[in-house]
Amino acid sequence: MIESGMEAVVAMTDLDAFMRVNEEFGSDAGDRVLIETGEYLRGALPEGTRLYRCGGDQFAAVFPEGMEREDAFLKMEALRAGYAVLLPDGSPQTVTIGIAAAPDDGGTYLELARKAEGAMFRGKAAGHNRVCLAREEKMVTKTSHYTVEQLKRLTKISKREAIGEAVLLREALDALLKKYDA
Repeated sequence: MIESGMEAVVAMTDLDAFMRVNEEFGSDAGDRVLIETGEYLRGALPEGTRLYRCGGDQFAAVFPEGMEREDAFLKMEALRAGYAVLLPDGSPQTVTIGIAAAPDDGGTYLELARKAEGAMFRGKAAGHNRVCLAREEKMVTKTSHYTVEQLKRLTKISKREAIGEAVLLREALDALLKKYDA
């Protein structure tokens, strides 16, 4: 949970069309691109920013307290524009970045990461190699059928983790959509 009134900014960075790198040039080339990307990000991010590899070709950056959303956007846009990792054939690798900030986009780091990732996927759908800010999510009612046991287990997790059931269901749906690349 992020403390009330605290500003927190999370950026999710994903390498564009990275599967192609491993397929065309092999996993050693893919590993080199990932290492160079991590080193570039570490050196280009503001001091105090925490950088994490989230798996595959995704990196998360948690900016130091006090960073405002607009400043983070400008820093990540400059980072994206200056990203110069080359593939073995000399073509440039590109990145797409999504940004979410508390308190406007969420009250937990998990919510911010989910919304930043959503912004990142929106950037990929719009053509890659860009930085996108999270948007307000409009919720729609959808009739769903769950077993009694599923609902009991959901309630138990919700209480244990102090996270709303709807947030947990959105997280599960996001994981499903990511799994099937939808």
